[in-house]
Amino acid sequence: MLVDSPPEQRAKTVPAPPTRQAVRAVGLLLSVVLLVLVALASIAIGAKGLSLDQVWHGLFQDTGTYGDVVVDERLSRTILGLLVGAALGLSGAVLQALTRNPLADPGLLGINAGASAAVVTAITYFGVTSLTGYVWFAFLGASAVGALVWFLGGSRGATPVRLALAGTAISAALYGYLQAVMIMDGAALGKMRFWTVGSLVSAGYSTITQVLPFLAVGTVLALALARPLNAVEMGDDTARALGANLNRTRALAMLAAVVLSGAATAACGPIVFVGLMVPHVVRSFTGPDLRWILPYATVLAPVLLLGADVVGRVVARPAELQVGIVTAIIGGPVFIFLVRRRRTAQL
Repeated sequence: MLVDSPPEQRAKTVPAPPTRQAVRAVGLLLSVVLLVLVALASIAIGAKGLSLDQVWHGLFQDTGTYGDVVVDERLSRTILGLLVGAALGLSGAVLQALTRNPLADPGLLGINAGASAAVVTAITYFGVTSLTGYVWFAFLGASAVGALVWFLGGSRGATPVRLALAGTAISAALYGYLQAVMIMDGAALGKMRFWTVGSLVSAGYSTITQVLPFLAVGTVLALALARPLNAVEMGDDTARALGANLNRTRALAMLAAVVLSGAATAACGPIVFVGLMVPHVVRSFTGPDLRWILPYATVLAPVLLLGADVVGRVVARPAELQVGIVTAIIGGPVFIFLVRRRRTAQL
């Protein structure tokens, strides 16, 4: 005769469901694995067809033709894509928290426009032709616009609405200046046309070493702001009640976003939609906690950027489709979908 065990004993034998924290941790680990696979694909796949054996020899043994292609071109391109993707994802997540707008991206505060205007000025009026020169002018332009947006947005009294309005106004003015200069100067138009689409083609180790310190500082600062930005997202009154220093948090968040997106734009040109899509999608399955959004965005944004770069190399062989064009083609429909879904949710 079978005797049922007491309810208390049966309850003990049923495994407890995984906690949300554990699920997030496993998801982040899987995201890292996905990033490694995409990075390997970025090294193995290119516009020039090489077998896996040739890629292996070029990476570890051959210093000749295969080594030049794999190490000097693909590996440096992959490393820069990892860094730039992480920077764009982080800056987008920080700006969405700062402006309380889940559809915000680095372009919202005029950072891309500032970098582009600085580069066209350097080409037209200072005769700068090297990528090294572009990097510094672009970074200075992004930083200057970030400071101007912060000042016009109210400085210590800055609010999300003021910052967004100031960034939009400055972006419109700078893009008008950009178009005027390029129309009047054919040489500048030819050089800027390639840079403004956003590309990893010109990636080199010199570019990586120049932007790496800025990206490292911006990444550490952004990740350190996760907890105070959580409070800021709840509203000013709630943030103050929780003891958050609104002015300091907003100033540091603005600084982190400018440093990250400015350095990324300086290295590769303005690449759109990565800083918008990834944090927004990540938020849908991590929830609003930036302590998880920021690490996920740091990992998944390079997945999108490198994946788009690989697609661009394959679809137009033997030529290449620049990564900024691919992300725009992908990002346009996704952006429309996100806006429609957000509108539907609000109805």
